[in-house]
Amino acid sequence: MTSRYINLSSEGEVGILTLNRPHVLNALNRELMLELVTELERMEQDDAIKAIVLTGSEQAFAAGADIKEMADESAISMLLKRQFAVWDRIDGITKPIIAAVSGYVLGGGCELMMSCDLVVASDTARIGQPEIKLGVMPGAGGTQRLTKAIGLRKAMELLLTGDTMTAEEALRCGLINKVAPVEMYFREALKLAQRIAVQPPLSVRLIKQAVRKAQDHPLAEGLDYERHCFHLLFASDDQKEGMNAFLEKRTPQFRGK
Repeated sequence: MTSRYINLSSEGEVGILTLNRPHVLNALNRELMLELVTELERMEQDDAIKAIVLTGSEQAFAAGADIKEMADESAISMLLKRQFAVWDRIDGITKPIIAAVSGYVLGGGCELMMSCDLVVASDTARIGQPEIKLGVMPGAGGTQRLTKAIGLRKAMELLLTGDTMTAEEALRCGLINKVAPVEMYFREALKLAQRIAVQPPLSVRLIKQAVRKAQDHPLAEGLDYERHCFHLLFASDDQKEGMNAFLEKRTPQFRGK
């Protein structure tokens, strides 16, 4: 499949996906989302890729959904299109996804950012869910993920007013991991991805799954899952290599086995 709206590249063991609809500030239409998920799933199967950076432009990570695509739709037509099925596939990616965001991070762009595992934002980022100003509401996880990330009161305020947050405000709320100058935010996201890429792949995968489990399940169930994963890793070559390297005071060579 040739990607029309996604630019592909890599640096070492990090795959890089760049949204590329600059004339509409990377508005998320169905074709872009399908291309994005297809490329994420391709990188998921590529053993040479250990982590993924998802980014846009300095002006806009993504300014929202493509309103032209939805303006004339009916409730039934939107239901039958099953447009959120593509979004659900992002949750199936086991490799860590680091969002590098700048400029407009609005609506669907904010939801896409929140679907990632870690976020580095430029100091120019404006983040929010302004769907209420269009007479609708978030539909790709905005009400759910935002509330879990920053708490009920602040999420309610942002969702009901359509206001945006600066990158610094998002950092204080725990919505993102780091703020960097606009000329540095992508490099900072790439450095973070590279730090993760050298870790044992099986541990990375199971830690990501366990942390995600903590968001959606009671503590007792999450603890049970964590212990299951902990025990499972003792069946891996990487556990033996990591512990032996520690005892022998050398750098481990992880192989994901």
